[in-house]
Amino acid sequence: MTNPMDVHLFVPCYLDQVHPEVAMATVTVLRRAGCTVHYSDQQTCCGQPMANTGCADDAAVLARRHLDLFAGKTTVCPSGSCTSMVSHHYHDLGMRLSVTDEKTMQRTFELSDFLVNVLGVTDLKARFPHKVSLHHSCHGLRELGLGVMSERRDPPKLGPAEVLLAQVEGLTLVMPERRDECCGFGGTFAVAEADLSARMGHDRCDQLSQGDAEYMTGNDQSCLMHLDGIRKRRGRGPQAIHLAEILACQ
Repeated sequence: MTNPMDVHLFVPCYLDQVHPEVAMATVTVLRRAGCTVHYSDQQTCCGQPMANTGCADDAAVLARRHLDLFAGKTTVCPSGSCTSMVSHHYHDLGMRLSVTDEKTMQRTFELSDFLVNVLGVTDLKARFPHKVSLHHSCHGLRELGLGVMSERRDPPKLGPAEVLLAQVEGLTLVMPERRDECCGFGGTFAVAEADLSARMGHDRCDQLSQGDAEYMTGNDQSCLMHLDGIRKRRGRGPQAIHLAEILACQ
């Protein structure tokens, strides 16, 4: 097994192109947690958009590149959905997977999960004196186990994002009444079913505005982009900020 303190940063393509500040905040957080962070500029998309639209062969080309680039490494990603694509869905693309491929998939972690459940780090000495609501993304909850799903009626349990936010100085966490409601983004769903996606997003923004929250956060910038776009069009509601950006604040 590779040294968990020696990590390789997996940056989703949409973060690279639209929100690189989230990737930079992730590097700051990992270094503060004691990790040596490596980054390869040869990485590309993990293949999730192609897989979601049924283009398995195209997705497999990108998946093979990803597995070869990160072969045998401990990889950390600031996106639950992209992490889940690698760790859960590369089996669905018809590729022949080696023992090393399987290990690479198993050693791909979402940021909050890695900090809390692998490193045992819960306090990053961050300071963010604001009211913040937390959005649990569907992939993080239902595929990575980063929280409790209401439909299972499991006993309450704090997810790693909640554990980390509880230690941020000055932060008041405001949880929405419907803790695991979908925001309506869903990748290509937001394009194919734009009206329904927008309605779901409006409902979620209302929920995340409860308790006079100033910011809404989560571990999937894709969901946050969708919600923040709705906020900007409405001209009201909490501003979106990725979990890594909060944890990087001092």
